[in-house]
Amino acid sequence: MSRPSLRDVRTRLLVVVLVALAVGLAAATAGFNLLVTHTADRDANAILRQRVDSERSLVQIRNGALHLTEHSDDRVADARIWIFQGGSPLEAPRSRPEATAATHALTRGPSRFVTLGASDERLLSLPITQHGRRYGTIVAGVSLAPYEHTARIGLIASVAFAITLLLVVAVAVWWLLRSTLDPVARMTVQASRWSETDLEGRFRLGEPHDELTRLAWTLDQLLDRIAASLRHERLVSAELSHELRTPLAKLRAEAELALRRRRTPEEYTAALKQVLAAADQLERIVHTLLAAARQEAGGQHGVADAHEVAVAAVEACAPIAEARGVKITVDKTPRLNVGVDAAFAERVIHPVLDNACRYAHAAVRLEMSRSDGTVAFSITDDGPGVPKEERSRIFDPATRGAVGRTAGAGAGLGLALARRLARAAAGDVEAAPTDSGARFVVRLPAA
Repeated sequence: MSRPSLRDVRTRLLVVVLVALAVGLAAATAGFNLLVTHTADRDANAILRQRVDSERSLVQIRNGALHLTEHSDDRVADARIWIFQGGSPLEAPRSRPEATAATHALTRGPSRFVTLGASDERLLSLPITQHGRRYGTIVAGVSLAPYEHTARIGLIASVAFAITLLLVVAVAVWWLLRSTLDPVARMTVQASRWSETDLEGRFRLGEPHDELTRLAWTLDQLLDRIAASLRHERLVSAELSHELRTPLAKLRAEAELALRRRRTPEEYTAALKQVLAAADQLERIVHTLLAAARQEAGGQHGVADAHEVAVAAVEACAPIAEARGVKITVDKTPRLNVGVDAAFAERVIHPVLDNACRYAHAAVRLEMSRSDGTVAFSITDDGPGVPKEERSRIFDPATRGAVGRTAGAGAGLGLALARRLARAAAGDVEAAPTDSGARFVVRLPAA
């Protein structure tokens, strides 16, 4: 079953609102007209009671007969009054036969109202009694046409008002729904235009101040996290390529040399040892990157001796140091433990130490100390150094300093990898100021 579109949702909401409003207006209109009808009916009855009471005050009983103290000409012109003595009329206005018959019928029985549908008139009878004896009857009549006319006007006006209000509300609700949902539709179209490689696409509706802008702001934050994750994946891929390039090149070179000509068993053994060493380096790199991933995911941390980590990093950099005639010195320090695996700590230090060996003239010094809950590995060389304006920039991926670009060495990923691995373990790598050469400080949490 397909999900409804925004247009369908808007139409359904409009229909629901209009139906609910129509039901409410119909109930209100019916109630209003019932109230008007009831009020008109009550007013007509009140006028009839007033007339019969007023007429009763003008009728006197003398010697068993009725006498009128006021002539009928003094009454209001539209007053319809019948006065009966017994069953004979003493006074009667002109009326239709059905009204005449109804008034004669009212001379018997108690006081009551009678509505004549044919003549659209209402009658009220009032017996004339004295000492429990009935001498006659007063009947007053009033036309219901004015009241019915008022009721009809009220009905027409209330229905017209209800229809007008329904139309106005329909337009208002339609405009409100459109103004509310159209931005969502535009956001959907905008998002559909973004490709999987468009990492900078954002809605950018500003600070959240309502539900729509809060939704856009939340989606922008989500897109920021997704973009950061994609950039992280690309960085990891670049780091993998950088780290695996050297051991893979060694493997290929040793294999090609071994196959170029026939060799003695001792030479094949030496070549296989070189291949095995390169394979061990590959395995160590993969394990290190997996350890970094576990560190970033909040995995358990190991414990390693800081001096042993430093010695292992020096041994890993020994080939490049020997090739360039650089001497690496490791200071003796009291026993210090770092709160990470030994292989992980070595992979953090190795790129920094390797970088120092590549640019040093003759000496590299590695010192260790503890402060503020961290173990600091200070690596100093006597090379050309790092300019102040480049101390932060050289840690960006694929970025090399001016000396590195001139020398043409490296891909500019070693320091970036070292810093990312260190920060994954709540540490850091930074280029520190020094009087001569270059000085890098690797900080890892102390155990």
